[in-house]
Amino acid sequence: MRRTDALCSQAEHASLAPPSPWVQRWARLVPSTAAVLDLACGRGRHARLFAARGNSVLAVDRDAGALAGLAGVPRVQTLCTDIESGPWPLAGRRFGAIVVTNYLHRPLFSALLDALEADGVLIYETFAQGNERFGKPSNPDFLLRPGELLEVVRDRLRVLAFEDLFVDAPRPAMVQRVCAVGPAFVLGP
Repeated sequence: MRRTDALCSQAEHASLAPPSPWVQRWARLVPSTAAVLDLACGRGRHARLFAARGNSVLAVDRDAGALAGLAGVPRVQTLCTDIESGPWPLAGRRFGAIVVTNYLHRPLFSALLDALEADGVLIYETFAQGNERFGKPSNPDFLLRPGELLEVVRDRLRVLAFEDLFVDAPRPAMVQRVCAVGPAFVLGP
C-alpha cells in the first residue's frame, strides 16, 4: 500500500535531515519548470525541496526503503537502481538541474555532465580528502582530491561557486562543493 506524504507520521518527517545549506543557496537558480535529478537521494531531502518549489524531480537511489518515503510526494518520481552497476540508467535523459550530495562515484562524472541541459545547473557537495580525521567516509575512493570538482567541470560548465573546506555542521567534515551552470545559462535578471 502506497502512503502519501501527508500520511507520513510527524516522527518520520522530524527524522528527515534538512536540505543542505549549499543546495538551498543555489536552488534559486533552478527555474520551477526545470526537471531536477536528485542522484543518490537517500530519503529525498533535496527531492522534497525542489518539488515544493514546483519542479518535477527524479529521485534516484539504490535503497528502496529510503525511496519508499517519497511515495505519493507530488512532482517526485523515484527510480530504484544501483547506478554503480551496469550501464547508466538515464542515457538520453536531460535535466535542468542535477543535485548530488554525500555521494561520489567517479565513473559517473561524464554521464552526469552529459545529462545536464545546456542551460542547466549542477549543485554538487560531497566529502573531500582530510575527512578521514573525522570518521567516515575515510576510504580515498570516496573522498575528492583537492580541486577535483573543478577539474570535472572544467571546459564544460561555468563555475559560479566552489569551496573546499572544513564544516562543523551537520557534523565535522571536510567537504568540496561546486555550483556550476551550462554554457547556455543566462546570469542576471
